[in-house]
Amino acid sequence: MLSKLASILKEAFTDEGGSVAANELLYHRAMAGLLCEVAGADHQVDAREESAKVNMLMSLLEIDEPEATQLVDSAKSDAKKSVSLYDYTDKLRQLDQPQRYALIKAMWEVAYADGVLDPLEDSVIRKTAELLYLDHALFIKAKLEAGSN
Repeated sequence: MLSKLASILKEAFTDEGGSVAANELLYHRAMAGLLCEVAGADHQVDAREESAKVNMLMSLLEIDEPEATQLVDSAKSDAKKSVSLYDYTDKLRQLDQPQRYALIKAMWEVAYADGVLDPLEDSVIRKTAELLYLDHALFIKAKLEAGSN
């Protein structure tokens, strides 16, 4: 599924103009940004959340650890300039439901990584799911699956 995600995104970004590599980087940074938004929502970033962000990016994007770490670092600086979740979700709307589900589940994994689900983390994930038009049943399923780990 993840390789399908990569190929669909390459096609979508090529259609939008610009090089595939530049547009793919925007996509990767958007996903990393959303994971950073979740981790920082409660204003207490735990080492377990930091590790979860890197691991989720490695899984979602099929990249290695140094590349995932670099994306997280870039996303942290981008987050300071971001004014809303729309900055990220606008780039990711072309994803199909299973891909949106995988992203939302990864966000739940980051939120649960420190053992405490803060209402602000829940709110960020809920709003992201709404902006990505993820079916509510899939939103709940992702939350339950991530919470049971």
